Amino acid sequence: MDDPHSEQQRILRRHQLEKKELQDQIQSLKNSVPKTDKKKRKQLLQDVARMEAEMAQRHRQELEKFQDERSFEYIIEDLTKMDLENEPPCSRKAQRKREKMETLERERQESNIQTETEHLTRVRREEEEKKLTAILGARGLVMKQIPADGHCMYRAIQDQLAFYMSVETLRLRAANYMQKHVDEFLPFLGNAETGDSFDYDDFLIYCDNIVNTKAWGGQLELRALSHVLKTPIEVIQADSPILVIGEEYTKKPIILVYLHYACILGEHYNSVMPAQAEAARGAAPPRLQ
Repeated sequence: MDDPHSEQQRILRRHQLEKKELQDQIQSLKNSVPKTDKKKRKQLLQDVARMEAEMAQRHRQELEKFQDERSFEYIIEDLTKMDLENEPPCSRKAQRKREKMETLERERQESNIQTETEHLTRVRREEEEKKLTAILGARGLVMKQIPADGHCMYRAIQDQLAFYMSVETLRLRAANYMQKHVDEFLPFLGNAETGDSFDYDDFLIYCDNIVNTKAWGGQLELRALSHVLKTPIEVIQADSPILVIGEEYTKKPIILVYLHYACILGEHYNSVMPAQAEAARGAAPPRLQ
C-alpha cells in the first residue's frame, strides 16, 4: 500500500503544475485580445473564470476521491491485521517478510520516479537556459542571477533602476497604485482553487500581502510598477513572445527574464546585464586579501 502522504503530495504537485499551465494559457489569451475591444475582453474574463472553475472542481473531486479511497484501504488494512492476529506464528512471520519486500519495492519505485522527475526537470531547465541565452545574446545581454527568496521580481527591477529604491518600497508603491486603480486590476484576480472572482475585501487582502509578505509578483504588480516608475517593462521567456508592459512610456525599458524551471518552486525572475559588462567582470583581476 502506497504511503498516503506521498501520494497526496504527488497529486498536489500535479495540480500545481496544471494551474501554472492554465495561467500560461490564460495569459496567452489575454495577450491576443486588444484592450480596446471591451466586448471580447468581457467574454475573455468569462472564459477565464469558467476554465479556472472547471479546473478547481476537477482538482477538488480528485482529492475527494483520493480521500475516499484511502478510507476504504484503511478499513481493509484493519481487517487484514485482525486476520493476522489469529494466524499461527509461522504465517505471521511469512506475512511480515512479504510486507518488508513490498515496502522495499515501493521505496525503489518511488526512488525511480523521483530520479526520473529530477532528470526531466534538469533537462527542461537546461533547454530553457539555452534558449534564453540565445535570445539575450542576440540583444547583447546576459542573464544576471537574482536570489529565489520570494522577492525575485522586485529585486530584478531594483537591480536595473538608475536610482535606489528598496524592495519594501517597490512593494508598497505597487500595492498603493493598485488600490488607487481598483477597476484596472480587480477583474483579473480570483481564487485559483474555487474559481471565484475576488471581491473588494479579497482585493484589499491581496494588496496587503504584497506589502507584508513574500508573495510572488506577477503581471499585475509589473503593470502597477510600470506606471509608478513611468517605465516600460519587458519580460523575456524561452517559449513565448516578449511581453511588453507599459508600452506607452518612452524610457529605456527594464528587462526581466522569466524562468519556469529555475528552482524547486518553479517560476523565477532574473535580471539582465550587458554582455560586455559580464565579460569585463570575468576578466577583472582577483582582489588582494
